[in-house]
Parts: sequence; C-alpha cells; structure tokens
Amino acid sequence: MNLRDKLRGLLVRLYARRVEGHLDHAQVPKHIGVIMDGNRRWAKAAGSTTAQGHRAGAHKIEEFLGWCTETDVEVVTLWLLSTDNFDRPQEELVPLLGIIEDVVRTLAADGRWRVHHVGTLDLLPSGMQRTLKEAEETTAHVDGILVNVAIGYGGRQEIADAVRSMLLDAHEKGTPMEQLAEAVDVDMIGRHLYTGDQPDPDLVIRTSGEQRLSGFMLWQTAHSEYYFCEVFWPAFRKVDFLRALRDYAARHRRYGG
Repeated sequence: MNLRDKLRGLLVRLYARRVEGHLDHAQVPKHIGVIMDGNRRWAKAAGSTTAQGHRAGAHKIEEFLGWCTETDVEVVTLWLLSTDNFDRPQEELVPLLGIIEDVVRTLAADGRWRVHHVGTLDLLPSGMQRTLKEAEETTAHVDGILVNVAIGYGGRQEIADAVRSMLLDAHEKGTPMEQLAEAVDVDMIGRHLYTGDQPDPDLVIRTSGEQRLSGFMLWQTAHSEYYFCEVFWPAFRKVDFLRALRDYAARHRRYGG
C-alpha cells in the first residue's frame, strides 16, 4: 500500500469516527434489511473469479453485523439467495450454495447472533436445510441481534406461502370458508409471513447502485426507508454504513400519513 492509499484510508477512518460521534442512537433503525448486491461486478473489476467475489461478499457479513451491534440495531435481514438465483448456471450456483452454507455455520458458531431462516426450505439442498435448522436451534438462546438469513427467498413466494399457511391453519381448525373470508385482514396475513413475529424493516440498504427492491420483503417494506449506494457489497465500508444511518435519521417518517 503506497503513502497516498494510507492517507486516504486514514482520512476515511477519521471521517467515519466523526459521523459516528454525531450519531443519535435513539434514531437508529431497529430492523435493517440488506440487499447485498455487486459481488460479481466487484470480482470482475478486481480481475477475480465470480466465486472469489461471492467469498469476499461473505467475509463482509460478520464485519457488517459488528457495526450493527455497535449501533444498537436489533434485527438484520440479509438477502443471501433469491428464488431467481436458482436460474444461474450450475458452475456458479453450486459454489455459491457452499459459500452461503459456510456463512450460516460461521454466524451460528460466532455466538453473538441469533440465526433465523426466511425463505422456502424445499428449494434448498438437504444438507443446507440441516445446516439452517441446526443454526436456529443452537442460537435460539442467544440474546444478540436476530439475523434473518434470506436463502431461497422471494417476496411474491413469501406472500403466497403466507396465504397457503393461513388457509391450512383455518382448515385444521375447521373454520368455514365464509368465516375465514370475513376474518382476513392485513394483520392476519402478516402473522403468517416468514417474519410474522418481528418488526418490519425500518431501513433497507442496497449496494451496487441498483435502485429497486427486486422482490425483497415486498409486504414488510411498505413503509420502510430505502438507502441506495454505489459501492459494491464486498467494498462496503463502515463509513458507508454510518452514512446510511445518518441519512435515515435525517428523514421524517410518515407511514403513509
């Protein structure tokens, strides 16, 4: 690293410290959703392979959760694999699934976070299903950030699964269809979502410059704030995170009012 890069790094750290010093923890979002985009483009720009890009993105996760712990965030939802990702070539998908499984094991072994899977288990390999179940069981007692790992996740699929769960629940209770139809409301459907017992995201961060949700938590983000930044996920820095929190704190949430 040359002198210029060292100076730049020092200035960034000093700036991050200044932003953090002015951060009001009372204004920090309690639930942050993250669309971790740009691994492949980061790898291409760095002259690396796609798998190396995904690994670099995986390494960023623990660092990011550490920042969340420092700023009193309570819930984080990490979108690791969408239902659309299964359409990728096998030579990319198979290594990616292995990397994601390693991420889940690492988060569970860390001991600081409670791991919860959101998504469709049936889409995932049996080995990954076991890993997710074990991670949830071994971290159930942890009194730290609740980390939702969105794997095999799609927003439309979640809503479809919620409606299916609601119908099956009514069937098991012997509820007549007419009575169910009269009882259906937003709260009832919400209780059957993957995150039914959790607060909705206050803030959604998407990296890489893309400005769309791509199906991420379509129901839960109706009143969320969004923060889009140009940096690719593996290059996401603490100063970028703090800027997102500062931007969020400066907004006046109206919840549709």
